[in-house]
Amino acid sequence: MKKKLISLTAAAVLAVSTLLSGCGGEQAETSGDGGSNGTLVMATNATFEPYEFIRDGEVVGIDVDIAQAICDKLGMELQVDNIEFDAIIPAIQSGRADVGIAGITVTEERQQSVAFTDSYATSTQVIIVPEDTTQTKAITTEADLAGARIGVQLGTTGDIKASDYEEEGATVERYTKGADAVQALTQGKIDCVIIDKQPAESFVAVNEGLTIIDQIFEPEDYAICLSKDNTELRDQINEALAELKADGTIDSIIANYIGDDTESQSSAESE
Repeated sequence: MKKKLISLTAAAVLAVSTLLSGCGGEQAETSGDGGSNGTLVMATNATFEPYEFIRDGEVVGIDVDIAQAICDKLGMELQVDNIEFDAIIPAIQSGRADVGIAGITVTEERQQSVAFTDSYATSTQVIIVPEDTTQTKAITTEADLAGARIGVQLGTTGDIKASDYEEEGATVERYTKGADAVQALTQGKIDCVIIDKQPAESFVAVNEGLTIIDQIFEPEDYAICLSKDNTELRDQINEALAELKADGTIDSIIANYIGDDTESQSSAESE
């Protein structure tokens, strides 16, 4: 999750020229209007289990449940638009969506384009590697990333981290989906994948022969992004988030998907 957005101008053109797809892959017909019509349009990328993924043709996950809980507090209807990750911020800027919720990490670069609410969860980047390194470079520490073939999901925080090693001879292969990067790893095409901890655990669980190296990168905050001009909606969401943290709803939602992992729980310290 959660992510750096690169080539914003190109992505903006793509977002304008392409109809945003809705839950289950259907095309979205409405646009965000700051929630003033009683509907909150949430842009997400449903390839980031357990935060957002497809189940029985619908987008589900931690972020969807949190968004629904916020809408319940605000008396609004939730519309989920499933789009490419690097099109989320352009969708916010163009008004096609009201909020972006996709395990999005708060970064200084993103804050130049959009505003963020208070943090609702924390995570960290980890490195997925094969247990058998006969076809790949053995990676056990951060230093081993120099000169490695690193796979990432385009536009994510993992992409940011991996880019730092390009000056040290690393080759970064960028994929539209995290699952595609993991598949390339299982085929020996790359040496490792850098991705958020929770989806990494999901990928490793269903791909035999992979393991995770963690405790290398610093924790990061997930928050909801929205237009810088929409301070009223941001204040409303922050108030709802505060109530959902206080009454245990957010912790309950997260625990429902990934258990009591302290690195993933909502954190008052990150607000």
